[in-house]
Amino acid sequence: MTVITFAPTLSPRQAGGPRVVCFTATAAQILDIARIERIGRREDGRLSGFQRPQIASHIREIRDYLATPEAMLPNSIVLAFSTDHANYADGTLRIDTSDGPQGWVVDGQQRLCAASGLDNNDFELTVSAFLCEDMLELNRQFILINNTRPLSKPLIYELLPGVTGLPPRLSDRAGAALLIEALNYDPTSSLHGLISQQTNPDGIIKDTLMQKFLMNSLRDGALRLLDGDDLLGEGKRIVSEFFAALRSTFASDWEGHTPKTSRLLHGAGLIAMGFAMDEIAGRYGETSRQGFERWLHHLRGHTHWTSGEWDFGSERRSWNSIQNTNADYRLLSHHVVRLLRRAGRIAPAAA
Repeated sequence: MTVITFAPTLSPRQAGGPRVVCFTATAAQILDIARIERIGRREDGRLSGFQRPQIASHIREIRDYLATPEAMLPNSIVLAFSTDHANYADGTLRIDTSDGPQGWVVDGQQRLCAASGLDNNDFELTVSAFLCEDMLELNRQFILINNTRPLSKPLIYELLPGVTGLPPRLSDRAGAALLIEALNYDPTSSLHGLISQQTNPDGIIKDTLMQKFLMNSLRDGALRLLDGDDLLGEGKRIVSEFFAALRSTFASDWEGHTPKTSRLLHGAGLIAMGFAMDEIAGRYGETSRQGFERWLHHLRGHTHWTSGEWDFGSERRSWNSIQNTNADYRLLSHHVVRLLRRAGRIAPAAA
């Protein structure tokens, strides 16, 4: 067994969460005990890792500064360890590295990479490590630590599935995050591979927009009564069936397009069609592809996703003047819902 020890260390008295241990180490010593695991997807679509990609220019700037005679770096590198591989007792942290580095870099990856490239191998960094019982706890702590920092929201949202004990504003998004993961990585989904995420940058639909689309439905729409297995079963089916119908009904406005060339893939279009999904499913009870197609057909001739002008009654707007604003979200959503209700011979909704 290969064990690396750090002593003396500090373990501050805190709340009842994971134990925190503070010490100093060089970049090389840190990389002997912890690794930077980039966020990615396994072949079966499961999430692995949690760190964002390196920013080469940022690392270079930090390294240039650390190479100067007056350099200092008070910011700690934050590491996480499973209690299966790390033990703390009597002021000493012991880490089993028999199978390689067993910790994860939770915060400070750019600083660590910069320091690892220094000619001065004796430059020490401050380290704050916490000891977790499992990976779920580690992911939860990563989200909580980084949520108030300028970290990419899509990265935070992609890590949400399966994590509990988060602040309400993040917990409320967990259901939408679970659905996005299922829709994006299930080969049978009509949205398979189409949602842009940290692990799928080639997607054409922004995951933050899908978050908004799904959050609206989870609060007040077709998905509001679903949770747990029902959300991932029936909820995923409804959304996938709707987008299959949407893609077939407006094929020329969808296929080969991007948000810049078609407002159907744009924020305002997606949000409006989210309300269309809720209207068709909630008011008319249709949740199959064929059912959605029958109702979406009534919108044809009244939509201008890629050319022409929208006629909103009180105003006319060119197709590409629709913007990602709350006002345009409302304008387009009300227009779509009015058309559907008119088709159903129900009094139009108030504008």
